[in-house]
Amino acid sequence: MPTDVVLVRARCLNLEVAPLARDLAKAPICLELGAGFCRSAWSEPSGIAYLYLSLPHRTALSLNTLARQFDALGSSAQLKVSRLALMADIPGASRGHKANIHYAVEMTPEESWELELQRWYDSEHLPGLASVPGCVHAQRYWNYDEGPRSLACYDLVDEKVVDAPAWLAVRNTTWSARMRPRFTATIRTTFALQS
Repeated sequence: MPTDVVLVRARCLNLEVAPLARDLAKAPICLELGAGFCRSAWSEPSGIAYLYLSLPHRTALSLNTLARQFDALGSSAQLKVSRLALMADIPGASRGHKANIHYAVEMTPEESWELELQRWYDSEHLPGLASVPGCVHAQRYWNYDEGPRSLACYDLVDEKVVDAPAWLAVRNTTWSARMRPRFTATIRTTFALQS
């Protein structure tokens, strides 16, 4: 599948995230592809880390090859690997500021709603949330593998951004109200950014 980013999910302690990212970056396939981590984030309540490995260009990758190479590192963390295709990448209203929070929304649209989901995210939702003060960066990916199919993620200055009136206004549009019931397998996670 055409891949822009490899997402590695790991169950680990906060102190283990940076060493794990260094170990994963040393995997032969990462060195061969010239890949590097664009961000790593950790959620204290779940003990889950999301490590995003950015590829220098879109590449067709085999999930089995990726999983075998990462498994060969012998990490004690339970690793789950997904290939992601970048669908949208928007600088936020607060670009240039330090992001401390990584807010991820994952879901799979109901059957036959995928195209409408793409239009909604591209035309209204992602640009709208990116324009909220406190949003540093907004991205959306299509997940070919582990977990829900759509992953929208927002790097934020702090946790309060998602409760701000401007953020809530974007979440509560007529189009959003029509789309939200079409989400299945929804996961919303607030992470502390590690890098």
